[in-house]
Amino acid sequence: MFKIGEFSKLTQVSTRMLRYYDETGLLKPTVTDKFTNYRLYSAEQIPALNRIIFLRDFGFNVSEIAVILDHWSDEFITKQLDIKRLEIKDMIKTEQDKLSKIEQAKEDIKQGKISIHYNVSIKSIPNYHVLSLRRTVPSYYSESSMWREMIDFIRDSNITFSHNTFTIYHDTDYKETGVDIEICSVVSQPRENIKDFVYRKIESVPIMASTMVYGDYRNIAGAYQSFADWLEEHCLYKMVGQSRQVVHRGAWNEENPDNYLTEIQIPLEKNKIKD
Repeated sequence: MFKIGEFSKLTQVSTRMLRYYDETGLLKPTVTDKFTNYRLYSAEQIPALNRIIFLRDFGFNVSEIAVILDHWSDEFITKQLDIKRLEIKDMIKTEQDKLSKIEQAKEDIKQGKISIHYNVSIKSIPNYHVLSLRRTVPSYYSESSMWREMIDFIRDSNITFSHNTFTIYHDTDYKETGVDIEICSVVSQPRENIKDFVYRKIESVPIMASTMVYGDYRNIAGAYQSFADWLEEHCLYKMVGQSRQVVHRGAWNEENPDNYLTEIQIPLEKNKIKD
């Protein structure tokens, strides 16, 4: 038997981690002296500890390691490693996106564009007959693939594509996952619905707040900040219904993102004035 310090030297694992593995149940000492509470380990436990270190170094947490140890086999481990690989790739992409945003922010600061003012205007939106595709998708970035799917459908169905298009975001709050998006292309004559492609009437909106966003899509966040400031200043109105987005100039008709033109629309109604 080895005391915890001796076992630590032999396995090159700190006593702190050995105590942690004991507390979480991953690796209990062979014996714990009931009088002194000294932990005693045996050489037979080294392979089990090596398995824990092997999994820890690939980023598995304690609960994941416990499950894998209970189902230890080449097939199960390989499957878990594939899952972890995809998780790490997603994490790397997220961090790369952060780096890109940092570089963009630095460039904006140099060019004096870090504070952009967006003018908010009020208008009414008529009703439309549209060809609609509505899905709950993993993220807002999935919208582009929906548009590609609709364009392919329009081309294959010999429908005249209308450049009068917009997107409706049906969620009442911002979603990190499971985003309810509907893309719409205005049509002159409804046809028969085919699978997820539906012809329907979009009702008019009497009071719609609108702002134009120039440049890259990353500027859209600033537009919502302007909406927030505007609504606080104009307490006569409150937000209702689903927001919309209209891409007047985007990837489909403009190569330079600096020349993109996106319209953000938020439906409003007047607050009732108490007597």
